[in-house]
Amino acid sequence: MTKKRIVSGMRPTGRLHLGNLFGALANWKNLQDDYDCFFFVADWHALTSDYADTKDLRAYVKEMLIDWLSVGLSRDKATMFIQSHVKEHAELFVLLSTISPLPWLERNPTYKEQKAQIANRDLSTYGFLGYPVLQAADIIIYKADRVPVGIDQLPHVELTREIARRFNHFYGSLFPIPDPILTNIPKLLGIDGRKMSKSYNNALYLSDKPADIASKVSQMVTDPQRARRKDPGDPNVCNVFAFHKLFSKAETIQRVDAECRAAEIGCVECKKIMAERLAAFLAPIREKREYYENHQEEVADILREGTEKARAVARETMEEVRSAMKI
Repeated sequence: MTKKRIVSGMRPTGRLHLGNLFGALANWKNLQDDYDCFFFVADWHALTSDYADTKDLRAYVKEMLIDWLSVGLSRDKATMFIQSHVKEHAELFVLLSTISPLPWLERNPTYKEQKAQIANRDLSTYGFLGYPVLQAADIIIYKADRVPVGIDQLPHVELTREIARRFNHFYGSLFPIPDPILTNIPKLLGIDGRKMSKSYNNALYLSDKPADIASKVSQMVTDPQRARRKDPGDPNVCNVFAFHKLFSKAETIQRVDAECRAAEIGCVECKKIMAERLAAFLAPIREKREYYENHQEEVADILREGTEKARAVARETMEEVRSAMKI
């Protein structure tokens, strides 16, 4: 039986953190066993908002590929490549832009939110407005059956579905209409209690060493009502306890929960235990990362192999597109 195909990408904006792992990569790792997976580094998408400063872009692309391999993405199970290395994405983007109504793009929730919230960059560009069309091209050029996303990204997939339907209406049923696979993303905040983000300088990175982890965890926000060691705490409102539930063993979670409520454990000790568990969790990822950092030729070979496979599929699709559109 032929496997269903999945396509997903990630913008290279720096080192990957735990939010990236649990928001996407852990799911990708599991999906690669059951699906024909195409995972791409979305460097063109990064340019739609970070176009003014690209000096680190190539380094970010390399770091991202190493992070992917370090968490368990496999060249034997998934096709990994860089978006800009497959020029057919751009060709399909241009063609889809001719049939994509402007109001569809202007009502995109992410477009409206980021235009309102990001003040340090000029996002009044065609590229930023039109990036959902490029995203649609990324997905349907491989005739994806599924797209793994969090619930906040559902409008993006729905726009891709609408564009694919519109193309099929005009030119014939060429593209499957991809369905979303909802990813259950655990609540994982940064060390300051806000969303984990590079821009907030509050992230725990996959490449962090034990000393870095211990230092960052010591700064984590806990139960704001627990001002003194003798005050009982509420683990349900403590970010450190949320990490315990992901990284500690069941008996540790139960003990910390009970002792926090009874003021039998202090926040400093609780953080120390969690930092040790997190460091142990990340140890095999760091070990793999060191391997790939020292075997850059192997990383380049994986990229070449993935790019060749992606190009072959994309070229075949574009031949069908040109024939359907009579160009």
